[in-house]
Amino acid sequence: MKMSLLKTTSALVLAAGAALGAQAQEAVDESELRAQTITVTATRRAESVQDVPLNIAAVGGEQIEEQGFDELADILAYVPGINVVDRGGRQGNPIIVRGLNADGLSSGDGNNNGGGTVATYVGEIPLYVDLKLNDLERVEVLLGPQGTLYGAGTLGGAIRYIPKKPDFAGDSLDIRTEVSQYSEADDISYEAGLTFNKALTPRFAIRGSVDFENDSGFTDYPFVVREIGVSDADPDFSDPADVAANVRRVNDADGEEVISGRIAARWEPTSWLDGTLTYYLQKSDIEGRRGSSARSTVPAGKYELAKRVEEPNEITNQLLALEVVADLGFAELTSATGLSRFDDDGQRDQSDLLITLEYSYEAFPSFTSFTHEKGRENTFNQEIRLVSTSDSRFNWIVGAFYNDADVTSYSQEYTPGYAAYVGFDRPDDLEYYSQFYSKLKESAIFGEIGYDITDKWSVTVGGRYYKYDLESFSDVDFPLFDSGPDYLMPVGISAMEDSLKADFAAGSPNGTERTSQSDNGTLFKFNTSYQVTDDLLTYFTLSEGYRIGDSNGIGVCPEFDPLDNQQGACALLPGQQFGAGPNDVSTRDETQYLPDTTTNYEFGFKSTLDGGRITLNGAVYYVEWSDPQLSSATINASLPIRVNADGAESKGVEFNGSWLVSDALSLRGSYSHTEASLTAPAPGLVGTISPPGFGSVLLDGRDGDRLPGSPEDQFAVFGTYVHALANGKELTFNGGYAWQGDVLTRTGGLGDGITLDSYGVANASAEYDAGPWQATLFVNNVFDEYYETGVVGTPLFNQVLSDDDGGPVYVRSFYTFVGAPRTIGVRLNYSFK
Repeated sequence: MKMSLLKTTSALVLAAGAALGAQAQEAVDESELRAQTITVTATRRAESVQDVPLNIAAVGGEQIEEQGFDELADILAYVPGINVVDRGGRQGNPIIVRGLNADGLSSGDGNNNGGGTVATYVGEIPLYVDLKLNDLERVEVLLGPQGTLYGAGTLGGAIRYIPKKPDFAGDSLDIRTEVSQYSEADDISYEAGLTFNKALTPRFAIRGSVDFENDSGFTDYPFVVREIGVSDADPDFSDPADVAANVRRVNDADGEEVISGRIAARWEPTSWLDGTLTYYLQKSDIEGRRGSSARSTVPAGKYELAKRVEEPNEITNQLLALEVVADLGFAELTSATGLSRFDDDGQRDQSDLLITLEYSYEAFPSFTSFTHEKGRENTFNQEIRLVSTSDSRFNWIVGAFYNDADVTSYSQEYTPGYAAYVGFDRPDDLEYYSQFYSKLKESAIFGEIGYDITDKWSVTVGGRYYKYDLESFSDVDFPLFDSGPDYLMPVGISAMEDSLKADFAAGSPNGTERTSQSDNGTLFKFNTSYQVTDDLLTYFTLSEGYRIGDSNGIGVCPEFDPLDNQQGACALLPGQQFGAGPNDVSTRDETQYLPDTTTNYEFGFKSTLDGGRITLNGAVYYVEWSDPQLSSATINASLPIRVNADGAESKGVEFNGSWLVSDALSLRGSYSHTEASLTAPAPGLVGTISPPGFGSVLLDGRDGDRLPGSPEDQFAVFGTYVHALANGKELTFNGGYAWQGDVLTRTGGLGDGITLDSYGVANASAEYDAGPWQATLFVNNVFDEYYETGVVGTPLFNQVLSDDDGGPVYVRSFYTFVGAPRTIGVRLNYSFK
């Protein structure tokens, strides 16, 4: 039934040409219709999206406001061939393009790279941040490797946030506010913000925006222990008195407060020189994790997560960017300099991990553990680019890129009451401590040369040379075994950063384990396009993508001692023993993973019909993925890591278009089909367990196994109807529906990985436009669809153990991430000109 609906809807989408494209809402001639298509700078030149021989979707600022998009996942639901695993705001959400992902879905704690297959840009600066979509000119989504056009190397695509620049033309002030409520929330959510532009002189202007968002959240934590290390985390759930005596309920535990802002100063001292200095800030205080334990061992509902402790996390992103553009006559010179910092400071429930280590933590009747983690990432990057502007058959781009980044982090596990229970001398209950530091230096030169063989036929070739050096080291300690004056005493992130940088510069004199890797190479691109008619452009692209390797950030295991094994949560080196058996020897390096590459073959077309009222674009592609970075798990403790496999592939089709049905009605839509799978066996790919108990088992990936994390089929439609009122004002009705097919959570469904069901989400709104002010009533998830977007663990973890008193210990490792329920709200905007 669902596939029949999919095929029928897709046929209507293609026939109607509905998708992310230009739109019109009033009677216009053909030239004006063409002028209304969005102008993009994806090729480093300003062109209509319909004239660019690449697979690109552009979402303009008006469309962002029209559809009420708040974050990147909202936009990408309407872009073919790309998917976001939405895990809420507490941790990073991986972006999966064309199925290029072999990571089993997981918690994502500590993630700050968006999955790594897509490069994200804020203006001209490569930086991953799930930016709030305020005061943007547009968002551009490019599918396929882009390393010959952009400084940051890309494996599968690039996403660009293009902010509005300060305007020399005049002053403006826009204010906005919104009030809404989830159907599952106790409290309302609200946000407010403003944007101003001030032209101080004809050649100097400033522009700023600031927004505050208070999202109430909708996930309840019904079983938070009243006193860690004293209360029983697993009371008799059938006895309300026992439950009330030991645990408490936290409603809307995944609430979030976000402050986002930007201030920019633009100066044009001469007609050929233009510079903009911008500071960005986005700070999020997240109260907890969004998810559901409805599939677990405890009596939890669909919007209830059975965590034993609250899980706040504070995430701060800062960026200082300087962009300078100089018109040299024969070419345009662009310099982009960025200095950024990412900080996070969080706490999470660690009880289930320690219980499943089978070290008898669960024997303590009041056992609950939590982890305090901090991380910091500092990045400096510089890109210089020269783009030809002369009117000739030749065009060219040449650029250079440099990136210098360092990462510092630590993790502290606490087990309150456990040390005293088992007789250890550790008053602060610090059970585990790890620290990590890495230093990356990356550089590249890149460019393209294009030639118009005829007025209709063009050819472009491009290349990239890259190199990088990465060094990292980590250390692990088990403080429960320390005593007296030898206590390990944790320090703050700033003090640790200074200490680790000093140790790194001195060659790690304190005995910490150090790993390093470096690589260099070249990438190639070929593109040819042919303008069949004024209304039909065809193109073919062959391009190569690349992604650097990295450390897994886990301390190296100590040597195996059969009499006193201290190998806990740690990573093994090749040839290192982990058990008493003769074959208990690691065959891989669990501390790091190496680079991977893609080769992308793509044929596409872009067309306009009916005098520009219809646009219809499509592409068919094949991606060969070499040495793919895949998710796995350590042999000890089953910690998530990445390893390299031999190969994988992705192939599929994508369509998008738009249709101006009448002067009042416009439609957009998209459809994609993706098949991504392994092309060779992948030994030890999937880490799982062997019940009863939690003994680690590594399963081999098989040739042909489907890759996890993204659906095979996606489609989306959106419509706008504008009704003119007698008083000269307008009433606009908007409606959208985005659907995706089922998603594997582990490669090939191995290790008892579940399959997430397909789902579709409908949104609707009605806007009254009175000129300077607009009022919008909106409903998101109109039909209150319950849908799961990700998962942690598998049903194999649904086990019940016993403590020393014979009481039950419910393992709660298995839970899912869920999307937002129905949301009803009102949005107000006012513009002062």
